[in-house]
Amino acid sequence: MLSPFHTPNVIEAGCDEAGRGCLAGPVFAAAVILPPTYSNPMLNDSKQLTHRQRTALRDVIERDAVAWAVAECSPAEIDKMNILRCSIIAMQRALDMLTTRPQHIIVDGNRWMPYPIPADTIVKGDATYMSIAAASILAKTYRDERMTLLAHEYPQYGWDTNMGYPSPRHREAIRRHGPTPYHRMTFRLLPETQLTLPFD
Repeated sequence: MLSPFHTPNVIEAGCDEAGRGCLAGPVFAAAVILPPTYSNPMLNDSKQLTHRQRTALRDVIERDAVAWAVAECSPAEIDKMNILRCSIIAMQRALDMLTTRPQHIIVDGNRWMPYPIPADTIVKGDATYMSIAAASILAKTYRDERMTLLAHEYPQYGWDTNMGYPSPRHREAIRRHGPTPYHRMTFRLLPETQLTLPFD
């Protein structure tokens, strides 16, 4: 069972992102505030769950949360500002959308940027705290939905199965057809061509 909170006696929001390592599509992020006595033994890092489990849990999270929000940064923003910065910006956009203002934030990972609310970064936080796990599930499911929709527009890239990650089919489609407007042009789309810009 994951821990219900990191800092006791405050309104705490958990944040996580999805799609940071993809070659195409936006990066999504979510922020979730759970009730202080909340318990759900099924909550876990979204990567440890099946698609069916994530989909079922999304409905539960949206029903049970005190507040939740999902936000994104576009491929153009990623190319302009870099993926690490955009992952954090997307999380902060989700926080800005919450209908309840948190007093403390816990973030999956080890990087953050200035924000008006105190925050702690936690490596593997999505496998430690329920609110971060809930945020990881929302970010993942909403992003997967978006990539499945975009796959109808560009079916040759296989985004309905690879979700924009660098699978062999995806890279072969880039080699044959070139990039789309949804590709991140600062990423190494093909191993023999572009180089990923370093993180700040």
